Amino acid sequence: MSDWVVLWEWVQIAVRWLHVTTAVAWIGSSFYFIALDLGLRKTPSLPPLAHGEEWQVHGGGFYHIQKYLVAPEMMPEHLTWFKWESYATWLSGFTMLVLVYYMGSNLYLIDPSVADLAPWQAIAVSLGSLGFGWIAYDLICKSRFGDDNTRLMVGLYVILVAMAWGYTQVFSGRAALLHLGAFTATIMSANVFMIIMPNQRIVVADLKAGRTPDAKYGKIAKQRSTHNNYLTLPVLFLMLSNHYPLVFATQYNWLIASLVFLMGVTIRHWFNSKHARKGNPHWTWFVTVVIFLLIAWLSTAPMRHRPEEAALNGPALIYASAAGFDEVVSIVQGRCSMCHAAEPVYDGVYWAPKNVVLETPAQIAAEAERIYMQAGLTHAMPPANLSYIEPAEREAIVRWFRAAGQGGLSS
Repeated sequence: MSDWVVLWEWVQIAVRWLHVTTAVAWIGSSFYFIALDLGLRKTPSLPPLAHGEEWQVHGGGFYHIQKYLVAPEMMPEHLTWFKWESYATWLSGFTMLVLVYYMGSNLYLIDPSVADLAPWQAIAVSLGSLGFGWIAYDLICKSRFGDDNTRLMVGLYVILVAMAWGYTQVFSGRAALLHLGAFTATIMSANVFMIIMPNQRIVVADLKAGRTPDAKYGKIAKQRSTHNNYLTLPVLFLMLSNHYPLVFATQYNWLIASLVFLMGVTIRHWFNSKHARKGNPHWTWFVTVVIFLLIAWLSTAPMRHRPEEAALNGPALIYASAAGFDEVVSIVQGRCSMCHAAEPVYDGVYWAPKNVVLETPAQIAAEAERIYMQAGLTHAMPPANLSYIEPAEREAIVRWFRAAGQGGLSS
């Protein structure tokens, strides 16, 4: 059983690493091209149909970049496409969603105090919401309402706020904010896959056929690319939020997420203005700080915790029935519960780390895999061994977990 737990942990590590790597590549190229596009200059020496150019220096070399608003007169022999960064980021992110939240739905996705759903129901809501997000967004963008970019952005923000609130009425706080990030990231990646790339292919096909490409395809792609630019920072925040109970475990988590989207706009507005040489709007940083302080204030609202006594069923019941469980309960309550409590007593700790509460046997059984991995197999917990857990106690945790004989995979 322990070998499966270790393997499963490494699978998650590998997929998470892939997700972060591809996200860095996608976000980096997105930020670069937005900055490049905004910094283009018109010069007398521009070739026909060119929109602007820029000289850049990096890595000891100079780069001369020219942009064609629609397309050049002739199709270049070598053309680099920027698409796989987006696709790989979404695919690896969705894989993480399956591995952590779908396969661990009882632990991470479902909170019975919010909505007592069966795993299949919660997963269906998750998948349905991601699909709904793209369809609704795309239809709005293509409607008359989407002709006005400012009106469109305001309308989309209202939808994001509604989704933030809606997710908190269905999932655990942790899963709600993660899903809001996935909802937004799905729109961003689908923009690339469904709109930007197909429009680019139409332009390329027209060039090869000797036709003059229609400028509308570039305009539509630019609109979607701009949306992605403003949504990137909030998505990053939401993807990191599951590590911080101050963000996801407050009753105002949906409002915090809504304010984060506003911070994303103010921060990107400053950078976009600088890159476009349109001044230095310092007011954006003042607004961003005010919003951030408001978020910090909202985070101190009463935090959601699991019910004092979770129902012992499924894997938790197996772990609670395994040999050595009583000894492990004593170890965890003595070495861990001073921090992992509804009201921690350890100096400087005000909320249970990761929102994991380990005060009762039921709570300890429900967190069996985490306890085994963090305090048994490895020495990650307690941090710096502050509570002086003994080697023999770690061995007792390992014996108990292996005695359960459950294979270690969340279901």
